Amino acid sequence: MLENNENSEAINKENSTESSVNEVKISKNTDDDTVKAIEEIENSVAQDAEEDVDKEEKIAVVNEAIDVLDYTKLNLEELVDELQKLLKNNPVQRIKNEAEVIKTAFNQKFGALLAEKKAAFLAEGGNSIDFQYSSPIKVTYNKLLSEYKQNRNAYYSDLEKRLNENLEKRVGVIEKLKALIDDAEPNTMYKKFKELQDQWRAIGGVPKTRYNDTWKIYHHHVERFYDLLHLSNDFRDLDFKHNLEEKLHIIKKAEALSEVDDVNIAFKELQGLHKLWKEDVGPVAREMREEIWHKFSEATKKIHDKRHDYFRSMRSKYQEIIDAKILVIEKIEAYDVSKNTSHKDWQQSIKDIEILRKEYFDAGKLPYSKSEQIWTKFKEATKNFNKAKNKFYKEEKGEQQENLNKKMELVELAESLQESEEWEGTTNAMKKIQADWKKIGHVPRKFSDDIWKRFKAACNHYFERFHENKNAVSKEDQEIVDAKKAFLEMLKGVESSTIDVIKETIKTWKELGELPRKFHYLEGKFNKKIDGILSGLPIDKEEIVMLRFRNVIDGYIASKNYKKIESEQFFIRKKVDETVREMQQLENNLSFISNATEDNPLVKNVRAKVIVYKESLDIWQSKLNYLRKLEY
Repeated sequence: MLENNENSEAINKENSTESSVNEVKISKNTDDDTVKAIEEIENSVAQDAEEDVDKEEKIAVVNEAIDVLDYTKLNLEELVDELQKLLKNNPVQRIKNEAEVIKTAFNQKFGALLAEKKAAFLAEGGNSIDFQYSSPIKVTYNKLLSEYKQNRNAYYSDLEKRLNENLEKRVGVIEKLKALIDDAEPNTMYKKFKELQDQWRAIGGVPKTRYNDTWKIYHHHVERFYDLLHLSNDFRDLDFKHNLEEKLHIIKKAEALSEVDDVNIAFKELQGLHKLWKEDVGPVAREMREEIWHKFSEATKKIHDKRHDYFRSMRSKYQEIIDAKILVIEKIEAYDVSKNTSHKDWQQSIKDIEILRKEYFDAGKLPYSKSEQIWTKFKEATKNFNKAKNKFYKEEKGEQQENLNKKMELVELAESLQESEEWEGTTNAMKKIQADWKKIGHVPRKFSDDIWKRFKAACNHYFERFHENKNAVSKEDQEIVDAKKAFLEMLKGVESSTIDVIKETIKTWKELGELPRKFHYLEGKFNKKIDGILSGLPIDKEEIVMLRFRNVIDGYIASKNYKKIESEQFFIRKKVDETVREMQQLENNLSFISNATEDNPLVKNVRAKVIVYKESLDIWQSKLNYLRKLEY
C-alpha cells in the first residue's frame, strides 16, 4: 500500500521519542522467543486490521459462505459457469483462492483440448504452422477473467485510499489526546477523553505497516492520561478495575486456545484476542501492567510454538504425499494396453486410469512450489495413455460412423419433440433420449461438436418451456394476487385508525389467501403500511410492538416459512441474554462507586439505564412467550 507522507513523518517522529519506552519494557522482561511470537501475531493483526476497513462489508462476507467444489472434475463450460457465479454472488476480495483454482483447472483442460485438436489436425495431413483453434467458451472465459482483474484492482485502489484516510484520522485523534493531556479543563477532561476513545474505536483499519506504530503511540498517551488523572479517582479506578477484568478474561481465553486441536483456528482466534486487547480494552493500574502483559505474552508463545510445530510436521507429510503421487504415476506408466482390441476393453481401461487419477488427487494437496514438477510427470504419464487410446479410436472409424448415425436419430427425435406440450409423456421421452445418448460411443471428431450443439439446443429448449409452464402462476393464485393488490390500493389513503379496525384489516388480508412465492413482496408492503398506521396511535408502546410482531410472525406461519420463525426465536433469546447481562453489569458497576448515594449524578445515570433495559427486556420476553405458544 502507498502511504501518506505527512502521516508517516508524524508517526516516525512519535516512534523515535515515545514508543521506545514500551519497547525497552518488553525487551527487558521478555525472552527473545516470546518477543518473536508477539511480533508475528501483531503483524498478523495488522494485516487483518488493514483488511477490516469496511466492517459492514466484512460482516456480509462472513455470513455468506462460498460453496467449495472440486474444480478439477468440472468441464470447461462448468468452470466458466462457476467463475461467473463467483463474480456475481461474492465480493471480489473474497474469491481469490477459488478464482485461482478455476484458472489453473481451465488452463489445464483447455491446454489438453488444444493438444487433442492439434493432434487430430496433424493426423489428417495438416501442417503445424497452419493450425488454428478458436472456441466461444475461451472467449467468454477471457472476458470474465478480465472483469475479475478490473474489479479486484478497483477494490484494492479504493481500499488503499480508505486506509490512508483512516491513518490521517487516527493521527488526528492522537494529537487531540496529547492536547487534552496538556491543556484540558479538570471538570471536562474525562468526558472529552471518553469521546476521543469512541472516535478511535470507530475508525477503520490503516495500512498494516503503520498499524502497530499508531497503536503504540496512542496507547502511550492513554496511559499518560490515566497516570496524570487525579481529579476523579472513582472514574479512573473503576476503568482500571473493568479493564483488568477484561484483560484477565482475554488471557484466560488465550490460555484455553492452547488446547484447541486445529492450530489455524487457534491462531485466528488469538489474532482476534490481540486486536481486542489493543483496540477495545484500555490500560490497567501501573503496578499491574507488566504482570498481565507477561501472562498474555506467555499464552501467545504457547500457541505460536504449537503452530510452528504443526507446520514442521506438515513439511514431513508433504514428502509422504509426493511418494504416494509418484507411486500412482508409476502405475499409470506401467499400465498395459497392448491387449485392448475393442471399445469395451478401452472403456474398462479408461475407468482404471480414472481410478488412478482419483487416487493421485486424493493423495493430498501440495504447495505450488512442490507440485509443479510432479504434476508435469503425471500429465506426461496420462498423455501417453491418451495417445494410445486416440490411436485405437482413430482406427475405429466404422464403429464411430455407426455411432454417428445413432446420435443423428436421437438429435432428430429431440428436435421433433422440443415444441410438444404433452408435458408428462414428452418429459419421460426426453429423459430417455438423453440416457440413450450417453450410452452411445464416440463419433467422428469433425461431427461431434455440431451434433452435440443441435442435441443440447433441442433438449434445453424443451426443458426451458417445461419449467416456464411449471412455474406459471395458476388462475387461482392470480386472483389472490389481484385481490391483495386491490386491498393495498384501498389502504393507500388510510393514515389513522383504531386498534380494533387494524386487527380486522390484518384478519381480512390473511383471509384473502396465501400469495405465490414470487409475490411475497406484497406482504412486506402490507406490513409497512400497518406499521405506519400503528405509529400514529396513542396506545402503549409495547402493545404496538407486539401487534407488529404478531402480524409478521403470523405471515411466516401462513407461508409455512418455519425457518424464519426459528431464526427469530434464536435472535430474541440472544437479545434477552444480552439485555440481562447489560443490567447485571450496570448493577455491578454501582457497587464500585465510592459515593453511591441516590443523588449522585453517576448513580442516577446508571439507574436510568437500568430502567430502559428493563423495559426492553419486558418486550423481548413478551415476544419470546408468544413464539413459545405457537403450534405449527
